[in-house]
Amino acid sequence: MTARIESIETLLVDLPTIRPHKLSMTTMACQTLVIVRMWHSDGIEGIGEGTTIGGLSYGPESPESIKRNIDCYLAPLLVGEPSSNLNALRARMHTQVRGNTIAKSALETALLDAQGKRLGLSVAELLGGARHDHLPVLWTLASGDTRKDIDEAFQRLDDRRHGDFKLKIGANAVDDDVRHVAAIKAALGDRASVRVDVNQAWDEATAVRGIAALQDAGIALIEQPIPAREHAGLARLAQRFVVPMLADEAVADARDGFSLAAAGFSGAVALKIAKAGGPRGALELAGVSRAAGIGLYGGTMLEGTIGTAAALHAWATLGELTWGTEMFGPLLLTDDIVTEPLNYHEFGVDLPRGPGLGVALDEDKLSFYRRKDG
Repeated sequence: MTARIESIETLLVDLPTIRPHKLSMTTMACQTLVIVRMWHSDGIEGIGEGTTIGGLSYGPESPESIKRNIDCYLAPLLVGEPSSNLNALRARMHTQVRGNTIAKSALETALLDAQGKRLGLSVAELLGGARHDHLPVLWTLASGDTRKDIDEAFQRLDDRRHGDFKLKIGANAVDDDVRHVAAIKAALGDRASVRVDVNQAWDEATAVRGIAALQDAGIALIEQPIPAREHAGLARLAQRFVVPMLADEAVADARDGFSLAAAGFSGAVALKIAKAGGPRGALELAGVSRAAGIGLYGGTMLEGTIGTAAALHAWATLGELTWGTEMFGPLLLTDDIVTEPLNYHEFGVDLPRGPGLGVALDEDKLSFYRRKDG
């Protein structure tokens, strides 16, 4: 008998961060995860996660809207449908609900987790098979204090936890940000690469000045210096400088990737399952990008362990991630809601083993951290 989706529950889970995480548009001291629990008629439960950054300061979906739109619009499309036909279920969601890619990603992840458990296969195997069982992971230095960031970087290097670093800039004057970044790069020298994420904070003229100074300081990669919709401007910056540009908010799915490549962009794209509506959409973007000669980077929305595991299963199927990954989200949180955390060591993280995502919920921790009015 074909298994069918019986019910879907969403929970808001609030987890404190280990330190304030400063971005150009907000500073985070807590991360809210939207956890999806999906039960099927054969007794299998699939779990998923939808996570964004800083409420509505980053994008059009908030944790509250993700939960509400799953409960009211997306879940009713899936309940009662056959569990195993992911293509049909994805098409049903994308045809009848516009946008809401984070919500869709959480549901697709839960479907993949359930199907993997049903067949005794990992999500990576469902997606074609893992080519890596250990993926490199950089660390973001985002305290905003130069001395603290330098000390934090050296500690991560000494612990063999992370070997490359990214700095969040754009909230301060350009000259101040450049001084901050240059001082950190000078302190680290050849021990680690340093990249920056401007989070769309500059206009193109400001970007020209800032990137020139960052290039002189030895910065390895410039992430999203100008607003997301300015594809032509991002292409001009990529052509003007030796230091490569990384498109993040400018590219969500395969269509965006094609548009950016057609505009003349070269450099790299940040793959994110949340932007692409799930792991499958992110891999479609990876295919378009590779065909255009654009490098790949495994990006994060600072997900917890469930969302991070889903992304890792997708990234593990890719042959080459030119710029590695930034799947450090669980390390930014003071606690976890799974029974066994991911294994971070030797400048990276192991791909979880076992069927589905390879992670299981800790019911006590989930009960403790879930938002009682959500």
